[in-house]
Amino acid sequence: MTDLRERETADAVPGGVPGGIRSAGRAGRVGRSRRAGRTAAAWAWGLAGILALALLWEGYKFLAPADGVVIAGTRVLPRSTDLAMPHVWDMIARLAEPVTRSPSAQPLWFVVLLAALTTLGIAAAGWLVGVVVGIGLALVMQRWRIAEWGLLPWIVLSQTVPLIAFAPVVKSWGSRVEIGAFEWQDWMSVALIASYLAFFPIAVGALKGLQSPDRIHTELMQTYAAGYWQTLVKLRFPAAVPYLLPALRLGAANAVIGAVVAEVSTGLQGGIGRILIQFAGQASGDPAKAWGPIFGAIVLGLVAAGSVALLGAILKNYRRSEESA
Repeated sequence: MTDLRERETADAVPGGVPGGIRSAGRAGRVGRSRRAGRTAAAWAWGLAGILALALLWEGYKFLAPADGVVIAGTRVLPRSTDLAMPHVWDMIARLAEPVTRSPSAQPLWFVVLLAALTTLGIAAAGWLVGVVVGIGLALVMQRWRIAEWGLLPWIVLSQTVPLIAFAPVVKSWGSRVEIGAFEWQDWMSVALIASYLAFFPIAVGALKGLQSPDRIHTELMQTYAAGYWQTLVKLRFPAAVPYLLPALRLGAANAVIGAVVAEVSTGLQGGIGRILIQFAGQASGDPAKAWGPIFGAIVLGLVAAGSVALLGAILKNYRRSEESA
């Protein structure tokens, strides 16, 4: 009788395919179409934002006076001269030109790329340290409420320390570290400072996510005689994913900022922070050149934050919605 009903159902729809299967296939196609539409819309809005920024730049340069907007003797908007504000197309064209007038000089974009890769590697090391420290602190604070009361205010307070003054101190302390054959390198100081900025949003986001399961869910785990670690792995970590992914992206962007600032403060060679200072000193004779490493730093931050999207793709079953950290 069951086989007969299935054949009748299959015969009742075109092509002999049961209606439930056809509906599921149609729903899958609609879901993929919507996701593709959201992705295309995100790219379109991003490109529109870049275009709007370029138009705003050129519009101000065209309309504003050469000396900028001055109110009561105070300049509130910058000068619009070519020295202070090069044209967008001049800055883009400068990327393809040699970095110096030497015949063997490399293109500016290539120099910026090499420096950005150096900074990206250091920032990635700092981000990994920040992830370990941030999630570790979140686990301790979630496990013991007294630890949350004692640690969380200090974690928030730690972000008020001026980074530009803190970086030379870290370099000075690191230069004294010698453990056997191990010798502290200058780039490790930069990575440590990057982790200092990265761990804060990760710790706060992970704590909020680990505390997100409802009481009824934790009590259900207790009725199954699940211990702390089983509850952590099966319930709390999956529930924390929508909170943790935005925190990881913010931590990646913070790691890049920390690495760039630390390179400037410690004088580390080879990174994008160093060429930012170097090219800024040459801006009076070549103003478009100084914007090359600025563009590189912007792209570097976007790449660092976008790389976390790969982790989000792996954890797609748990990211039904992302919460703000």
